[in-house]
Amino acid sequence: MNNILVTGSNGQLGNELRVKSEELRISDKFYFTNRNTLDITDFEKVKKFCKENKITHIINCAAYTAVDKAEDEKEQANLINHIAVKNLAQISKKLNISLIHISTDYVFDGTNHIPYKEYDKVSPNGVYGQTKLDGEKAMKEINPKNSIIIRTSWVYSSFGSNFVKTMLDLSKKLDKLGVIYDQVGTPTYAKDLAKTILDILPQIKANDVEIYHYSNEGVISWYDFAKAVFEINNIDIEVNPIETKDYPTIAIRPNYSVLNKSKIKDEFSIIIPYWKDSLKECLKEISEK
Repeated sequence: MNNILVTGSNGQLGNELRVKSEELRISDKFYFTNRNTLDITDFEKVKKFCKENKITHIINCAAYTAVDKAEDEKEQANLINHIAVKNLAQISKKLNISLIHISTDYVFDGTNHIPYKEYDKVSPNGVYGQTKLDGEKAMKEINPKNSIIIRTSWVYSSFGSNFVKTMLDLSKKLDKLGVIYDQVGTPTYAKDLAKTILDILPQIKANDVEIYHYSNEGVISWYDFAKAVFEINNIDIEVNPIETKDYPTIAIRPNYSVLNKSKIKDEFSIIIPYWKDSLKECLKEISEK
């Protein structure tokens, strides 16, 4: 039996891992922690926790994800996205723990025109992407055995705050809204990613840290995503396409965030759901809460 530590368990992916592990009736023992119960920036505390509970796997869902705030809160973003990952990697190597770390499409600058592969050039646009990349680099340099990095994009869930919930909230207050159409990518339903992680966890065997990409299948813009949310829920609201320049943000977003998932599909023989099918499932769950 494995003893699995899940960090950042209050977030979207952490919550979905909890639910999915119960649904699948996995016999492994899970330790779901958050910043209040286990501070992953504290090396000694994490090391002690892992030793005492004989942790065999760590799934690191903890992250500083406030993209715009990160431009002003560089130290905090670096602490969580880089230093904490370095801690987990060092502890994993020392205690022979398998580490699964979640990263982001923001390590790329978004100038590609074909889906990004794992070995494509990385070039973050802002602090968030850079700190996530620094975390990746630290983990690869330390190189704990049987450990992987999964980059994902546009994550949403019935838990927490995300684009889908924001659209539903805005539809209660507004008759029309503008949504960016010139940023293209693929949504990731956190429940699908959680299932994939739990499916592949027993299969991970590698001497060097491997990077994989995961999102749902298909390609859309934020505008298309919003339209789908409203159409599936039969919400009558006018949605207008706008350009990125019409909605300025502190941090630069990548214009193209499509990830190539061939590697994870081929190596672990997984089937990834189409984005609209997953969106329908998530909207149903939100309506039932």
